[in-house]
Amino acid sequence: NGNAGFQQVLERLESDPVCQRLSLKSFLILPFQRITRLKLLLQNILKRTRPGSEEEVQATQAYDALEKLIKDCNENVQRMKSTEELIYLSQKIEFECKIFPLISQSRRLVKCGELTALDFHNPSPKWKVTARPIYLHLFNDCLLLSRPKE
Repeated sequence: NGNAGFQQVLERLESDPVCQRLSLKSFLILPFQRITRLKLLLQNILKRTRPGSEEEVQATQAYDALEKLIKDCNENVQRMKSTEELIYLSQKIEFECKIFPLISQSRRLVKCGELTALDFHNPSPKWKVTARPIYLHLFNDCLLLSRPKE
């Protein structure tokens, strides 16, 4: 998004009839879609092979290898999404001191959301309650509370 030249080239390529007006994202997803189609194909082959035959053994081995590949792909996609979330969060949050590295190989964002903090003040006989938003960021290894810049 930050590179205007890349954006222009990408728009030109995506509008080219050779690309059938498909986005770059759809081309990046194609290999994974093929892998999942192969899984369906192998399931059908397994249904039609004779139990105990050499073909069934080979098809089962291929299916197991494909299952492992799909599992690895899914884990890597999740890892990349998590890293992207950490990078985005790191760009939004400003620490007063940089002793806490937000981006880490092992750190994952579990849950985040806005909460309302209530402050009770008793400067006089009447209680005064003020509400201000705070954000909760729960990671697999720590809990971070933040507030919007004033």
